[in-house]
Amino acid sequence: MRILTLYREYFSMAWDALRSHKMRSFLTTLGILIGVTTIITIWTTIEGLNQYVYGQLSNIGSSSIYVEKFPWVITGDFWKYRNRKEVNWKEYQAVLKQVTLASHVAPEVFSIKKVEFKKIQLEGVFIIGSSEAYTFTSSVYPVEGRFITEQDVSNNRFVTVLGSELAKRLFDKENAVGKRIKIDNDVYLVIGVLEKKGNFFGQSMDDYAVVPIGTFRRVYGMHRGLRISVMTDYPEQIEDLKDEVRGVMRKERKLHPSAEDDFSINQQDMLSDLYKKLTSTLFAIVFIIGGISLLVGGIGIMNIMLVSVTERTREIGIRKAIGATRSNILTQFLLEAVAISSMGGLIGIIFGYLAGLAVLAQMDITTGVSLTSIMIGFGFSAFVGITAGFYPAYKASKLSPIESLRYDQ
Repeated sequence: MRILTLYREYFSMAWDALRSHKMRSFLTTLGILIGVTTIITIWTTIEGLNQYVYGQLSNIGSSSIYVEKFPWVITGDFWKYRNRKEVNWKEYQAVLKQVTLASHVAPEVFSIKKVEFKKIQLEGVFIIGSSEAYTFTSSVYPVEGRFITEQDVSNNRFVTVLGSELAKRLFDKENAVGKRIKIDNDVYLVIGVLEKKGNFFGQSMDDYAVVPIGTFRRVYGMHRGLRISVMTDYPEQIEDLKDEVRGVMRKERKLHPSAEDDFSINQQDMLSDLYKKLTSTLFAIVFIIGGISLLVGGIGIMNIMLVSVTERTREIGIRKAIGATRSNILTQFLLEAVAISSMGGLIGIIFGYLAGLAVLAQMDITTGVSLTSIMIGFGFSAFVGITAGFYPAYKASKLSPIESLRYDQ
């Protein structure tokens, strides 16, 4: 109880000292406030971005790989990839028949076309030609109607499944299933609407249509390059799956054992690794800037505490004369430094969190305040207060009571 009483007294004295020099206290805390605001802004932005990006990347699926001409992340000579052969139908058939670890294999071809319904005409709509396996390899499922079936694919039927955004743009609140739309110059029956996937940095992930790949190839040509999506039900087998797919593709392309792959096997990890590389350096630089602000703030606290010790030398002498120990004096001035720093830290946390939300709002990303960010803000400010305040507090505790009482400003 005695310790709690002493600490209450120390904090009360610290608060009185701050109130008696309001402007000086404000200017002293400004460096801490700016530093903590910077760090919390970045931390809040990082947390929001991470939740958003990894949530969107999960739509790709950690259990799927994609065989195609270009890698998702291109390093080095672009023309090396540009001159590769396209992935073709024969190779898709080989992967479908020979890869034993695959649960689902889907071919994918893409084009940009005009879509019409009555008087509504939409330009630049993304059209995907695929098979019934696409719903599994891409983790998209119908919320209305059904997905394309094996019979739709084998019979080259003119049917289509719409993304939720495309369905809304064409039909508003009407039921899309059973309606007929035109894709380019051909009429398709809408058989389903897919669940909403949301936006990715402002771009809709639901403004597309899926048609049977046989129909697509018959209408737009048989020689387009493919992407092959391969999925396993067992994520721990993903590396073995890649090795098996690579073996089939190399055999089909008759590559010499010493030759490098002339195709790419892409997966979700490539994008998440790229995201980490792109953001880690940027965030480190901004954290360094915030750290410099905290350092400047700490120097300010040390300077003002040294002035405070000089101004209150007689007070220190009186306290020592009536029984205050060196540890009492040390604790008093140390807590005063922590109080100054914590005040700047608290305001910095509030400003930083609001600034972080403002940054994320510009990207249509929402997030909540985390205990981690609060602890980081208080931790930084308290650390700076203790570090910067220790020397002045130690100097105050070492003062001789007789010399302090003789001190005259």
